[in-house]
Amino acid sequence: MKNTWKIYMLALITFMVSTSEYVIAGILDKVAACANVSVSVAGQLITVFAIANAFGSPLVVMTTTKMNQRRLLMLSLFIMVLGSVMTITLPGFGFLILSRIVLALGSGVFAIAAKTAAAKLAPPEKQAGAIGTVIIGFSAAIIIGVPIGRIVATSYDWNLIFAGIGVLSLLAIFVIMRTIPAEKNGAVVPLGKQLAYLKQPKILMGLGVTFFWQLGYGVMYSYIAPFLLTVTSMGEREVSVALFAFGIATLIGSKFGGFMTDLIGNPRTLVGGLFIHVIALVLLSTIARTPFVAIPLLMLWSFSAWSSGPGLQYNLVWLAPEVSGIMLSLYGSCIQLGIAAAAGIGGIALKSSTVQTVSWIGAVSVAIAAIIATLSFSLNRKVTKYENGLEL
Repeated sequence: MKNTWKIYMLALITFMVSTSEYVIAGILDKVAACANVSVSVAGQLITVFAIANAFGSPLVVMTTTKMNQRRLLMLSLFIMVLGSVMTITLPGFGFLILSRIVLALGSGVFAIAAKTAAAKLAPPEKQAGAIGTVIIGFSAAIIIGVPIGRIVATSYDWNLIFAGIGVLSLLAIFVIMRTIPAEKNGAVVPLGKQLAYLKQPKILMGLGVTFFWQLGYGVMYSYIAPFLLTVTSMGEREVSVALFAFGIATLIGSKFGGFMTDLIGNPRTLVGGLFIHVIALVLLSTIARTPFVAIPLLMLWSFSAWSSGPGLQYNLVWLAPEVSGIMLSLYGSCIQLGIAAAAGIGGIALKSSTVQTVSWIGAVSVAIAAIIATLSFSLNRKVTKYENGLEL
């Protein structure tokens, strides 16, 4: 692909803007001390970001359908610059919450626009792989961005992180201006018609698969450190090694999922990955008692979980290609809602049971996602055969 380097550039920028979301978890104590609030109160910054991202990003995308993909990418990065400036200049916890909302809108819209642009830069048979490449930037923010942010906050000042994000976002605007074609995002679709897509069973099923997949993954990931320390008897150093191995498997899984979707099709890749995801969670809860067993299972879980990402997004785009941006924004909303639900459900489970419970909850949730996906693909095949019969 002659545009391969542009797709990787979008992935790199995605890494930068996504770090603005996840880095806060790694520096929450520093932020709390600076804002003179408790860590639990500072935790609202994560919740506010997720809610703003889930509900605000789709609204921005819906109201900017006339904007070409280059301008939408530039607009989202300008919002990132604005949010970063607000973070480091405006005093008080209230303004910090406001800046998180602005950053959530910027990063959410960029993630949607970047995946849409990457799919258009790739040939039809490579679109899922292009989306998978952009997702690598998202997952790298969790694996690399958070630890780097912690080092910067410890060695210097946490505000320096957002100063860097602001400067890099400003530079990225000029890069996008020179490299990304000003293609239209498709025909303008009225807001009422956009919302009507949520009434379509096939789209609701696709979003349902996304929600339960993220819930199953997130409920385990949110409490992975206490799980490893208590269930597998790992020490602090072994946990660090396990999380590094987890991160490597995440990156490989994202790319592999896009490659296999292009090679053998989305139904087999997505459903197969979901079932392996379930098996990995069950095995983690039942036989992962030593690091030698737990680390390979942890990598299998991460690999299978993230291999589903490209297929989930490609499926929504395939169901409604005329509004691909809207479908990807709804996907992002489901992800954020899944994150919020996972943290809440996992917290309740830990209070009333053991840490192993979160693995079982995750397995059940992903199993539900696999069942919905299987039914969805089956129904879509029947509809396609019926429509082809009518054409004949």
